[in-house]
Amino acid sequence: MNTIITIGRQYGSGGREIGRKLADSYGIPFYDKELLKIAAKESGICEEMFEDYDEKPTTSFLYSLVMDPYSFGFHGGSFEIPLSQKVFLAAFDAIRKIAGQGPFVIVGRCADYALKDLDNTFNLFIQAPFAFKHDRIRDEYHIPEEKIRNHAEHVDKQRASYYNYYTSRKWGDATTYDLCLDSSYLGIDGTVELIRQAVALKEGSLWNNQDQ
Repeated sequence: MNTIITIGRQYGSGGREIGRKLADSYGIPFYDKELLKIAAKESGICEEMFEDYDEKPTTSFLYSLVMDPYSFGFHGGSFEIPLSQKVFLAAFDAIRKIAGQGPFVIVGRCADYALKDLDNTFNLFIQAPFAFKHDRIRDEYHIPEEKIRNHAEHVDKQRASYYNYYTSRKWGDATTYDLCLDSSYLGIDGTVELIRQAVALKEGSLWNNQDQ
């Protein structure tokens, strides 16, 4: 197995559990919050800052500024990029660095975009109907019943804003990913098995193309 699996996910859809089970089944590393520790160590930025800005949206102005500061008249030593941008770039660099160490599974953090130049990635998006997510959010995250829907929508809006700003792609859009799955259809374990079959087919196709 030589594939790096990236997972975008709706809140409560089980994307993190699916990712961890996939990694365990292959015997490869799994990164979620673990990535923040690596990025903090590599960058020298304290881990608490990564927690504060992790998959949180920024303003479009700040995004434009950090991507093209010269267009706003900032250059040389006159411009210090915002901390939120430093955190993103540190995580981005950490993802690219661990990609050189072998296959792994990673959840969120725009990993599909960070690794877009690699051939051995498989980019997934996991979603589910609200009824399925409702029970998982209630049981796993202990969100009060009356707040579950609003909380789920808020988290997904944050993730979408973060992803859309930094990648110029659309979070959750099927054209952005290699495979989009409804985790309620086969359940968590069934979804894991389906992904494993898809990865096997992808790796077989990749090797066949290389041999031709």
